[in-house]
Amino acid sequence: MSGGEGKVVCVTGASGFIASWLVKLLLDHGYTVHATVRSLDDPKKIEHLLALDGAKERLSLFEANLSVEGSFDSAVNGCVSLFHTASPVLFSVDDPQAQLIDPAVKGTLNVLKSAAKVESLKRVVLTSSLAAVMFRSTLPEHVGVMDETWFSDPVICEQRKLWYCISKTLAEDAAVKFAKDNGLDSVVIHPGYVVGPILQPTLNLTSETILSLLKDGKELFPDGMYRLVDVRDVAAAHILAFENPEANGRYCMVGKVARYLEIMKIVDELYPSLGHSERCKDGECVESLLYDVSRVKVERLGVKFTPLEVSIKDTIESLREKNLLSV
Repeated sequence: MSGGEGKVVCVTGASGFIASWLVKLLLDHGYTVHATVRSLDDPKKIEHLLALDGAKERLSLFEANLSVEGSFDSAVNGCVSLFHTASPVLFSVDDPQAQLIDPAVKGTLNVLKSAAKVESLKRVVLTSSLAAVMFRSTLPEHVGVMDETWFSDPVICEQRKLWYCISKTLAEDAAVKFAKDNGLDSVVIHPGYVVGPILQPTLNLTSETILSLLKDGKELFPDGMYRLVDVRDVAAAHILAFENPEANGRYCMVGKVARYLEIMKIVDELYPSLGHSERCKDGECVESLLYDVSRVKVERLGVKFTPLEVSIKDTIESLREKNLLSV
């Protein structure tokens, strides 16, 4: 990645799992960062950001709300790029429209309306999800590799009550259309299941799930597929998507498709004291691997994927450091 000296960029939802790493890497590369959070009065949202190297000199925090049009005007003013990560990540909701879909779609449009007012800002990098890619109405005739040409079908998602998937799918559609109509260049990153060390003091949903896999009892878990990617790789991909003028369209981000049993065997080898040997017995996988996920386009962008063993070890060490897991 090239140096960011003299360049001002905006990161929305900066206290989140991916966004915190994005802010860290941007500061490490010399960028000046305008970071938005929902509340400047919540130390859990801002203290870990203020503690980053370079934050004192080149990090400014802004309070902004996805539901309020114009809320992001101050944060994007003077920026050359916008990294929009802010969006609710919930898999269980009582009111999908109010809790997920509206904040994702209308919130994204509110952010982009602010961006469109800034003459210096030309490229928007949007954090989406593999959830907006993989739920198709029909699979290709020759199933094997999922890539950027796949699009989730909102009808199928609604039938299966996959509300998060709908929110990400509709938000991407709305963002790409708005950007095209308003002279903004958009690039969309689609991470799979994001793992890796956490910077924020609170657990995000994927880290909470990993923690539950490590802590809950000794019973055998049903085996399934995880499409995994390291959070640091996702953050790096965002920066590369801004810095490379030839970056375009969508980028799927999955470093490794792994069975649950594979993950637990790695855990057992690294941390035998956790006592997961019983979980690592071979069994039939409840989810067959219909397809892998292409890494071709994102590797051309310059992404180098972290080995799964490293991601798992760093995840566990991070949970230990925050006293969330005893090993």
